Amino acid sequence: MGIPTTFELCGNLVAPGGMIANIGVHGTKVDLHRERLWDRNVMITTKLVDTVSTPMLLNVLRANKLDPKRLITHHFALEQIIDAYETFGHAAKSRALKVIITAGALPGFAHDNQKGPMP
Repeated sequence: MGIPTTFELCGNLVAPGGMIANIGVHGTKVDLHRERLWDRNVMITTKLVDTVSTPMLLNVLRANKLDPKRLITHHFALEQIIDAYETFGHAAKSRALKVIITAGALPGFAHDNQKGPMP
């Protein structure tokens, strides 16, 4: 999630009896529209990111049910770590979903403003 629009989209798309899992920290307030959800028997869970779900996530990746490259929006060299944290800290403005920080130069990208999946 990360931005209010995504949370609202989840509320609009969740099926009756479904679940919305809100994982991580939002940088701003998010509205919960109970008037749209109260009669749909929807479960909403919240949690900070931890390693409990790592085995399940690895199984999803191994089964090719999720392409992690589609989630990566920005790449930074280790020397740009401050810029990387700034970008991720202002995800709504920078439209950052996942930021990759790599030690050394990044092949296939210009030195500045390295955005998008690796080719």
